[in-house]
Amino acid sequence: MCPECAHEWSPGSGPPADGPRVYKDANGNVLEDGDTVTLIKDLKLKGSSQVVKQGTRVKGIRLVDEDHDIDCRIDGLGAMKLKSEFVKKQR
Repeated sequence: MCPECAHEWSPGSGPPADGPRVYKDANGNVLEDGDTVTLIKDLKLKGSSQVVKQGTRVKGIRLVDEDHDIDCRIDGLGAMKLKSEFVKKQR
């Protein structure tokens, strides 16, 4: 269970043991560093009453090998980490 967002993983889920990890958005599109993504749902900020609204565009993402696999900066809110399952890639 993630202490930041309370997301629970099933046993055995996660990246494969061999080969590089492939990051996919909510629609199954492969994400890469520098992509622009859009949030697909409202996300509450932990420790705050603020909400990042659905449809917020995030430019220049950076992929990291952690439970929250996207590092980004959102205008007006600052640096944050997101999960790839809550974004969709912009074409």
